[in-house]
Order: sequence, then structure tokens, then C-alpha cells
Amino acid sequence: MAKDRTKQLSEINFYCKPCYQSFQTEPGRVEDAPEQEYHPFAYFADCPRCGTECEQVAWERNLLKAHSKATGPRTDEGKAATAANLEGHPTPEESLRTRFNAMKHGLNARTATYFPAKPDGYLFCVQCDVDRGHCSRQSACVKKTELFMLHHAAFEQRNPKHLMGIYADLQASIFAVIQQILQTIVSDGVKIEAPQYYVDKETNKLIIAEYIDEKGERRIIKDIEAHPLFRPLGEILSRANLSLSDMGMTQKAIEAEESELGRLSQDQEKQESIDDYRNRTLSLLAGMAEKVQRANQLTNSDPKLIEYQQEGGDK
Repeated sequence: MAKDRTKQLSEINFYCKPCYQSFQTEPGRVEDAPEQEYHPFAYFADCPRCGTECEQVAWERNLLKAHSKATGPRTDEGKAATAANLEGHPTPEESLRTRFNAMKHGLNARTATYFPAKPDGYLFCVQCDVDRGHCSRQSACVKKTELFMLHHAAFEQRNPKHLMGIYADLQASIFAVIQQILQTIVSDGVKIEAPQYYVDKETNKLIIAEYIDEKGERRIIKDIEAHPLFRPLGEILSRANLSLSDMGMTQKAIEAEESELGRLSQDQEKQESIDDYRNRTLSLLAGMAEKVQRANQLTNSDPKLIEYQQEGGDK
């Protein structure tokens, strides 16, 4: 008998958006929801942490809907077809992925040494999308454990493709930082001016250094320095291999590439001249065969040779 999904439930999962709290409890308020034919009830409960009224989590509602539509195979043919779907699985690639599931508990212990689970306890938790209730039930930070597992899988399989997504995000972040630095430099200017000053020993007051120019106008003496962000910008570009030389965009690299192309062009010309030489050699060999045949004919018609051959035949 199929389970009746239209009956009211006693234990419901809730999620509090303001404090990221997941909890399971008996609903404090139940309303009719006839538009949900698969389960015509809406559940609400107060968050035990902040007191905000929360509604049933979406995944549980979707699960109820899926269960109401999922009848499964009932005939022998349907059951056989379902079993046939499992043939050939797991594939070698799937086995390669799933065999790292056993690493999770050990890596959780290692990660917990550096990053124990502390929901909203780290600075990076502000942008984390992991459910806080789920995070609090773990021994280690979920995101850091995933990072550990990806690196262990990459080194275990000697396959850097597992890390491509991580380093792609890292490279994108570096470019974003470079853009922010450039925007700051453009906004502030390439130079930073600061007025010079000194302290009057008698009055112990701060006095700005200034002078009167030729036109009688007062001028403030200023220290002029290059923008302090120039140095870290250069260091980031060089360490990330983003300089012009690394990308082959310097004049020297361009000239070297053009000379290499010229050398290849000369080699191509030499190759063509070798082909010409081979053709000439073949034509000469063809003429040589005619000369050899003509020489043989002249030799065979030589009277002395004919006389000698006749004498030898008489003997």
C-alpha cells in the first residue's frame, strides 16, 4: 500500500533565515494549503535561538511532492528495466571518485586541527553558503574539508585537473585585486603630495613649511612621492606571471618571434632549393642511362672487339 502523503505530520524541519539556524520540532502553527495537492498543509514554528517564526524548509516540501509522484515500477518488466539501469555501474571513473569517500572522516580530523567547525566564528563565514545548523554538527569546517579532499585526491591520482576550479577562482580573484589597485591609483593620482611641517620648540605648535615666491604668493613646501600601491602592483604582476615579458608582449620577444619566423621562411626556401636539386639529379641520371646504352652499342660494334670475340670462338 502506498503511504498517504495527505495526512498532517508531527515532526517538521524548519530553517531560520535571520540566524541561519536549522531545527526539527513539532509545528507551532499549521495552516491549510489546498493549492498543494500532494500535501495540503503549511507548517510554521518559532526559532529556538532568535524567536523568529519560520516556515518549513523547501527541500522537505519538495521531497513530499516527489514522494507523491514517485510510485516506482510495479510490473515484472518495469522492475527488470530498473535493475538493468544499474548494469555497468559504477564505471571506472565513478569508482575513482567514490573511493575517496573513505578519506572524509580522516580529513575531517586533520581539518579540525586547524579549522574546527565554528558557525560564524571565522571571517570567511560571512559569505559562506553552508547551512549553519549542518555546520555546527560537523567536526570541521565543511568548506575547508572540501579543499583538503580536492588536494589529496589530486596528489593521490597525480591529476591536477581536480584543482583547476580552485586555481581558476584564485586567478580571477588576483585580477579583481589588480583592477581595484589600478582604480585606486587612477582615482588618487600617480603621485601623493604631503605638506612638510615642523614643530616650533618655543610654542610646541605644528607649523606648515611655506615660502613666498617671486610674485609674492605664499607657497607650501610639499613632499612628492609615487603612489604607494605601485610596489605591491608590480609584485603581484611578477609573481602571478602577468608581466609583459611573461606574456611575450615586449619588443624583444616580438623581434625574437619575427626572427624565428624569418628563419623558418629561409628554411622553407632551402627546402624548395633541395627539391629543385633532386629534380635536376633525376634528370641527369635519366640522361646518363641513355649515354650508357649508347656506349654499350658503340662497344658492341667495335671491329677489334668483334674480331677478338671471333678468334676466341674458333678456339
